[in-house]
Amino acid sequence: MRFSLIISVGLFLLAGLNLPVMSQPPVEIAQLTANNNLPQRQLQFNRNLWTKQNISNYRYTFSNGCFCIPEARGPVIIEVRNGQTKSITSVATGQPVNPEYFQNYNTIPKLFNVIQDAIARQASSLDVAYNPKLGYPTKINVDYYSQIADEEIYLTIENFQVIQ
Repeated sequence: MRFSLIISVGLFLLAGLNLPVMSQPPVEIAQLTANNNLPQRQLQFNRNLWTKQNISNYRYTFSNGCFCIPEARGPVIIEVRNGQTKSITSVATGQPVNPEYFQNYNTIPKLFNVIQDAIARQASSLDVAYNPKLGYPTKINVDYYSQIADEEIYLTIENFQVIQ
């Protein structure tokens, strides 16, 4: 009888020592939730940095690594004047391209909107790089749904220039 009591108390204490291990996942979940705000904070910081520059005349080379028709991939040179898209030309030919293919990417603020949309839609994967001086995105890779193929986007922004 005394032996079974000792075993019962021992098992009870052993179970009590395991409680912190059993409560570990909620702590990890809370940390993951807190880290999910990082892309939003980075976006807000860089959008503010961009806005403070007050740049309304610029051009950049844009490429879209999507699973789409070749004409929609680029690379293209997008020129913006007074905050409005002035021209989109093919790097390969120097000729204007169909602006509809690039309507979501033809200004820096629209590129910020792409990132915001991926965050709002809780994309499965979001990888963004920003220019450290001016704040504009230089790379935006989004996989909206990890279980679906060919819906990812891979955007690159290069050769950014402020123009007069």
